[in-house]
Parts: sequence; C-alpha cells; structure tokens
Amino acid sequence: MTQSIVQFARRIVVKVGSSLVTNEGNGLDRSMLSNWAGQIYRLKQMGKEVILVSSGAVAEGMQRLGWKIRPAALYELQAAAAVGQMDLAQAYADSFGKYELLTAQILLTHDDLSSRKRYLNARSTILTLLNLDIVPIINENDTVVSDEIRFGDNDNLAALVANLIVAEVLVILTDQPGLFTSDPRKDAAAQLIPQISVSDPHIVAMAGGVGSHIGRGGMRSKVIAAKRAARSGAHTVIASGKVDTVLIRLANGEAIGTNLLADMPVKDARKLWLADQLQVRGSVVVDDGASNALLSGGKSLLPIGVTEVKGNFERGEAIACLDSAGREIARGLINYSARESRKIMRQPSGKIESILGYVGEYELIHRDNLVIL
Repeated sequence: MTQSIVQFARRIVVKVGSSLVTNEGNGLDRSMLSNWAGQIYRLKQMGKEVILVSSGAVAEGMQRLGWKIRPAALYELQAAAAVGQMDLAQAYADSFGKYELLTAQILLTHDDLSSRKRYLNARSTILTLLNLDIVPIINENDTVVSDEIRFGDNDNLAALVANLIVAEVLVILTDQPGLFTSDPRKDAAAQLIPQISVSDPHIVAMAGGVGSHIGRGGMRSKVIAAKRAARSGAHTVIASGKVDTVLIRLANGEAIGTNLLADMPVKDARKLWLADQLQVRGSVVVDDGASNALLSGGKSLLPIGVTEVKGNFERGEAIACLDSAGREIARGLINYSARESRKIMRQPSGKIESILGYVGEYELIHRDNLVIL
C-alpha cells in the first residue's frame, strides 16, 4: 500500500498555487490562508521545518485592478504584482499570527540565485529563519522581473528552493487531485497515479499542457519541477489543496495525490548551482569524442572537441554543451568568450596562445565547473 513520503520528512517545501490562494482569481481566500497556517502550525509541532512558496500576488493584483485575463505585457504584470504583494504578505502575517507564528517575506529573482554569493546569502537567510522558528514565505519578485530573469512559474521556484536548502520533500498543492495517466479533462478513462518515479520516460507526456488564465503553471510544470527537485534528493507530492487538512494527513502517512519519487543521482551543492541556478548565455556543439569524454570519462571540455559556438557570451558565463544531435548533455562556466571560442574551436589546446596571443586556461570548461545533465 502506498504511503505518503511526507511522513518521515523533516524539512518540507510547500507550494500553493494562484488558483487556490485567490479562489480562482476572485481575490485572496483568507479562510484558505488561515487553514494552511493552522496546518503548518501542526506540522511544526510534529518537529517539521516548513518553507512556504506562495503564488497569488499577480492574481490578487489583477482582482484589485479589475482585470479578468492575465496580461501579457511585462509592465502590467509588474504593476499587478506590486498591488497584490502588499495584501498577500499582510494576509499571511495575519493568518500565522493567530498561532503566534512569525512570517518572513522573501522575494527572489533568477538573478539572485545566479550569483554564487547571493545564492549562498539566500540559503543562509532561509536557514536562519528556520532556526528562529519563523515561517519563510517565498515568491518570485514579479515587480522587477524581466523575460531574462523570471523563474517562469512558482513550481520551478519551489523546486529551486528545495535544492537550495536541501529539503527532503516538495509538496505542490494545486486544484487537481494529482497526476493522471492522461488529461482527465479530455479523457474520461484517465486514472490517478498514486506513485511514480521522476525518471519514468512517460511522466512528462502524462502531464499534458499548460496552466490557467490565472497562473503560469500547469501539471506539466509541476512534473518538471519534481524532476528538478530530485537533483538534490527531494521527493515531490502533487495533491489537491482543497482536501481537508491535506498537509496534516500527508504528514501522518496518508496517501493523497501522487508521490513522485526521486531516484536519480544526487548532485552536490556546487553542481546543483551550476545545473539549476545559472541562466545559460549560449552553447557549444561538441563532437562524439568530446561527448563521450564528458559523459563517461569525467573529463574537461577542450577546444578541439567543439564543432560550433552559438550565442554571444562572455568569459565566466554559463553555457550549454550540446551533442551532435542538439541535445543538452552538460553545462558549465566557460573560460573564453564566444568570439575567442570561435577562434580556437577544433584546435589543440597547445595552439591557444598562438591564436589568441595569450592562454588563460587550456580547457574551454574545466570539469570542476561543469555538470552533466
């Protein structure tokens, strides 16, 4: 019999979606927020650490502004977030205050986590708040994001937070019962999946399409988030936030929703940062020999193995390594700019100095700054 993987977890990231927080876009559902605060209070009494990742700022702002459809224009999204974030933070503070729990608001952008220093600072802040028995409430900083730095949706953000603090379980509460064999809105024969491995080759296809008019996410983004969380060893539960006392029941071992089990190799902290927190600024295509050396030999990437350079990146930025079929197999921090890399590709490392007039490193990407995906 399937049991909830939340039962034996000590550190949990809980993500709640916009449709739940705002009652399908009709404004903040304060009774629901109060309900979650009470459940998290109970979890803390059980000895669990809980970090809450909450959507809802944009949706609440839309309701305040009288907008029925999520705007496409970035500046309008930022305005809605600025309006809604005030109410969202206060509503959570009031809800947790009933249980004499302090909350702390943390707004993040991808840029915050792409800087190694700020990444470590964010981690230290969250862990300090947990040690102080304060509930961190995290959201994407929609008031300042641009297309280049946005996380994309709070499912993705929640997975990154799980990686950041090495949580054992990510719980994604949504308006759906869990992951089905196919889209239940289109297939009457679709069945709820109680448990599945994140490495199952069919899992993304089962998840279907994108989200609602209120939020950016959907079941597909939740599955992708689960795969990302698994890189640090975190399991994921996708369950309905409308189920009565769902968090408490999960913590007591009751099987609700879908368990997505992490069964892939766990990466160390620096490799996780390289894999997940940095935005890729370009890419290089590598030949079969270089691809095998990276995947099987634990080698650095040398210029001679590169057949094409794409993009306009600078030294020290993150780039993707693509195989001859165009699949991303690795990413890392490049030792040369795109212009320099084009000059030295297909050349032995011993010729770098004669081509460029200097040699910084003999590798394009050193294996210490490279992660296999």
